[in-house]
Amino acid sequence: MGSPESFLRSLKQALKPEQIVSDKIDVLPYSFDGTSGLKEYPLAVVFPESTKDVQSIVKLCASEKIPIVSRGSGTGLSGGSVPIRGSIVLCLVRMNCIEEIDTNNLTLLAQAGAITLSIEEAAADEGLFYPPDPGSMKISTIGGNIANNSGGLRGLKYGVTRNYVMGLEVVMPDGELAWLGNKCVKDVAGYSLKDLFIGSEGTLGIITRALLRLLPMPPSRRTLLATYDKIEAASDTVSAIIAAKIIPCTLEFLDQTTIQCVEEFANIGLPTEAKALLLMETDGHESVVQEEAAAMERIARENGAIEVNIAKDDLEAAKLASARRSAFSALARIKPTTILEDATVPRSELSKMVRFVEDVAQKYQLKIANFGHMGDGNLHPTILTDDQNQEEMKKVHYAMDEIFEYALSLGGTITGEHGVGLAKKKHLGHQFHDASFPMLKAIKRSLDPGNILNPGKIFDL
Repeated sequence: MGSPESFLRSLKQALKPEQIVSDKIDVLPYSFDGTSGLKEYPLAVVFPESTKDVQSIVKLCASEKIPIVSRGSGTGLSGGSVPIRGSIVLCLVRMNCIEEIDTNNLTLLAQAGAITLSIEEAAADEGLFYPPDPGSMKISTIGGNIANNSGGLRGLKYGVTRNYVMGLEVVMPDGELAWLGNKCVKDVAGYSLKDLFIGSEGTLGIITRALLRLLPMPPSRRTLLATYDKIEAASDTVSAIIAAKIIPCTLEFLDQTTIQCVEEFANIGLPTEAKALLLMETDGHESVVQEEAAAMERIARENGAIEVNIAKDDLEAAKLASARRSAFSALARIKPTTILEDATVPRSELSKMVRFVEDVAQKYQLKIANFGHMGDGNLHPTILTDDQNQEEMKKVHYAMDEIFEYALSLGGTITGEHGVGLAKKKHLGHQFHDASFPMLKAIKRSLDPGNILNPGKIFDL
């Protein structure tokens, strides 16, 4: 292993000057992601423009034992793309081409740096539909979505990113290239290797291209907004909708703190006196949409909704959906530090989880807003605090620990869509508490024996 200086010289010989930054001021924006309180300066940031560039960089890093942290737009919320000391950040945003839309096979091929919204729009131009819609979709990259198996508002009906990945091009830790998957709807040849890399947070390989599954565009949709004076009534509505065998496209929840912040931020016309709101959307053929919308309105009223409004057109529907999509941005204005958490429980346990978050906030005298994908049990307790206040931050950490442990006690998970990264790895052993935890480490050692890809994330070797 040579010196950092000699490594940087070798890197500059392999790439164009504009593909490398190493000055401290230039690497600062790449020293953190969307997670509060985690920052480390990398040795350098490199911007590959092709898969061959990625291979060259990885081979050089492998020979010099330099850690690599791959990164898209840096919107992650678990510290997964935060550098470690002495590492390089491999930022894939310049590899952003949508290479093919195959309308015969309903697939789309894109480089890892393609923006999620651009993929959705490109599909829509062909009358097709890419369902995964993480809250960061306007700026997040598809490679980052795959690395974290991102969810979104439409996850209840359509599933998460994993459900739409048919193939991956991956650069392995030794710089060799692997293509995993194909356009076939059915394929059971060997292990499902592509699934190892979905949600692996850049610890097993670097995703450079993705083959995605598309769907026909739903011909009709209807959006409803239900208002409640009790959070439990909103939870009961969700349970009743699912029990009625209705699977809406969207079933989102906002508590009063979130409602008030969003209304102040966006002036949408939300009822700020409400204790909770449910945003409900159904899509499909017009007759089914009408039937499901009517049923959801009835169920909401039967379970205590004060009011149920139905969007009169697409513009109003988009306005209502923006209330949920702007929740994080709105809350981030309240205090210097916003910690957006991610805990998921079985839907039958939602009321208990929502009440527990309220009790924890009261116990530690913290301001905790709560919103999320209530239809699939994925809540986002959001702590509004100031990371310069050390005494309050101690309470924040105690509160987060209790929230995660309670979610696990209800049969839940410490993360439904944000990933483990650095922020949650201390909790992972509580969820993987049998032979499954050593199995995770065995896979990492097998594929990355030099431990150069995003070391220290998810777990420590």
